[in-house]
Amino acid sequence: MADIQPAAPAKNGKPRAKKMAFRLDMTPMVDLAFLLLTFFMLTSTFSKPNVMELAMPAKGLGTDVPGSKALTLILGKHNQVHYFYGVNETGTAAAPTLHTTDYSAHGLRQVLLTLQRQQTGAVVLIKSEQESTYGNLVDALDEMNITSQKKYALVDLDRNDRALLQQNGL
Repeated sequence: MADIQPAAPAKNGKPRAKKMAFRLDMTPMVDLAFLLLTFFMLTSTFSKPNVMELAMPAKGLGTDVPGSKALTLILGKHNQVHYFYGVNETGTAAAPTLHTTDYSAHGLRQVLLTLQRQQTGAVVLIKSEQESTYGNLVDALDEMNITSQKKYALVDLDRNDRALLQQNGL
């Protein structure tokens, strides 16, 4: 048996407490942390991607739109939207009047809201130039969703529309 020496008295006369080395074993704490991490990873739900539903017409049905119920949007360069009322068809005597706006709340949204007030059951035809961006198309579809436009279609830009843009210097 080892001899235990009493602690040397401190300057004030009280015996000094002997300092003992303390070692904390962190292994159980690490195990607990990994168990909690695994539990929360397996029970949590991650955000699901939002998907916009597009209703496509059935094949074989006529997709002709009467000019009196149509608004044609042409997504152009520099974040501009060119639009005209009606359909630009071959053989018409007068070319439609082309207007230009942007994607803001005071631009395209107001055009769509005005169309809905004036014409029930109107159809919006969305056409895109090569210089327009994917973001422009997303902005146009967002405006259709915001204004609750029920009928709209993505249509290819034809040569009549290209000629109309060239006539207007666009």
